[in-house]
Amino acid sequence: MQSRPFTYLFYIQYLGIGYHGWQKQNGVKTIQGTLEKAFRFILRHEDFTLLGASRTDAGVSCNRGAFELFLKHEMPPELLESVNSILPSDIRLLEVHAVPLHFNIIQDVAYKEYHYHFAFGEKFHPFAAANLVYFVGYPDIGLMKEGTKLFVGKHNFQSYCSIDKVSNDYFREIMEADVVQHAQSGLGLIPKQAFTFKVKGKGFLRYQIRKMITALMELGLGKLSLEEIIKSLNYPELRTIPIHAPANGLVLENVEFIKKDNS
Repeated sequence: MQSRPFTYLFYIQYLGIGYHGWQKQNGVKTIQGTLEKAFRFILRHEDFTLLGASRTDAGVSCNRGAFELFLKHEMPPELLESVNSILPSDIRLLEVHAVPLHFNIIQDVAYKEYHYHFAFGEKFHPFAAANLVYFVGYPDIGLMKEGTKLFVGKHNFQSYCSIDKVSNDYFREIMEADVVQHAQSGLGLIPKQAFTFKVKGKGFLRYQIRKMITALMELGLGKLSLEEIIKSLNYPELRTIPIHAPANGLVLENVEFIKKDNS
């Protein structure tokens, strides 16, 4: 019998620039640690478990992520509003839904969509830097778009993950990938030459997306060819992709879950 049979799915937004990632760690500020502190204060106990759908790295933000809360007793109806009221302004809970015990926040992910925002040309206002990375040079966006298509499908992404990553499975499937104009290009502090690398898949290796945008930027600047990107996927053990791009441009845009019969 489950010791905490009441389970709830929360959707969340946060600005990651001031945090050492999602996962709770001793001595540093994290999203999970901040959430758990807020829930402890409102619930007046520690008899709960909090499990995230994605463990974003330090500096990575989130527009619509998710986590699951396990409780021994039914959730108070005002819990979301109460926790929101004491969370810092860079974290916001969006909504909450009761989910059945068979729901698995890790295994039941249909896809995760990440956006990497970047700009080039004249350097933009520093206030825009929370979720926008500046790259020197004038890349060929058309060529970068062509390069994104090479990632679509199931590939071995060993060349596109952290060098300290130890895994027996480097294969990941990319459902969609593209480079598009930034949604707020030319508005406010966002420059006209601002773009977004969009990528969708069920799961990603650590630093994978940040290395993918590095490869695309090198491609756009003429420092890497389409053939070399193909080679990086066919011969991943060579690890030919340069260091990963900065974290602040990366946003977990959305998480969608597989629809199941709740009965």
